[in-house]
Amino acid sequence: MKKVIDNQLWIEKASDGYRVGLTSKSQEDLGKITFVTLPKVDSKLEKEQAFTEVEAEKAVSEFVSPVSGTVSAINEAALNAPEILDGSEAEAWLVTLTDVSEQEFAQL
Repeated sequence: MKKVIDNQLWIEKASDGYRVGLTSKSQEDLGKITFVTLPKVDSKLEKEQAFTEVEAEKAVSEFVSPVSGTVSAINEAALNAPEILDGSEAEAWLVTLTDVSEQEFAQL
């Protein structure tokens, strides 16, 4: 089940953890994305901790993690070609988290 946080990020449970990405609303608000920073794999994130910065034609935005967890994967393609984050929501994923509390996810 996909959950949307503040119309900016989505999170959904996947086979390899919890994937977090940009919503289409967030993509529209930002405009053409030109640069993105992502956390290192194996880094720990706390709920509401800033984990990525996205630079675009309309704004530079920092996004916070909707849940606590460990970064198990990042969208490496977005580091080399940030414009892929302008595509479908499925392509606009940022990180995959593991060690996420089911209860914390359920409360979103």
